[in-house]
Amino acid sequence: MLPSLDGAPVATFVNVGANLADGLPFTPWAAELRRQRMASNSKDNPDAHCLPLGFMQLHTHSQPRKIVQSAAVMVIAYEANAGLRQVFLDGRALPPVDSPPWWFGYSAGRWDGDTLVVETTGLRDGGWLDVNGSPFTAQARITERFRRPTFGRLEIDVTVTDEKAYTRPWTVRVNQRLLAADELIEFVCLENEKDATRLSE
Repeated sequence: MLPSLDGAPVATFVNVGANLADGLPFTPWAAELRRQRMASNSKDNPDAHCLPLGFMQLHTHSQPRKIVQSAAVMVIAYEANAGLRQVFLDGRALPPVDSPPWWFGYSAGRWDGDTLVVETTGLRDGGWLDVNGSPFTAQARITERFRRPTFGRLEIDVTVTDEKAYTRPWTVRVNQRLLAADELIEFVCLENEKDATRLSE
């Protein structure tokens, strides 16, 4: 994880709010849920069961990702658990709140100068933002601001608004670097997987 050059709080894979001055602004419900998740060694984290990771876990995961962009859509292919996310750039609105939820939600983006602003709603309830189990709910609205300050660097400022889980919106940064000579490898978590039966031991 690259440090922030301008002092913005940088998210981490284990604790997304580790670098926020006062930590994440949990509601009592969310603080208790996170405490329970940590007390059980995060055994119910979707990643531990080869299910899609929460979007912040994907952003901060050590395995690489590939971004492919056209005028109408940006696709992010994550090596971790073979995740695939679509961000629509064709001007469409986000779907109604009663639409079926998705693991990665519904994402629509627009350009603000050289920054791609992506809004995401329609996430599944019970999500995990990090290994420690900081939650997000189906009420969450995520705003991501993608910027490339240099050729080899990508900054993503992520704002989470989720009134059930947090007392106020909060923002952290994810820094990523370009690996121009590398390619994704095939990652199939469930192939010959034998750990899940031992998670409750």
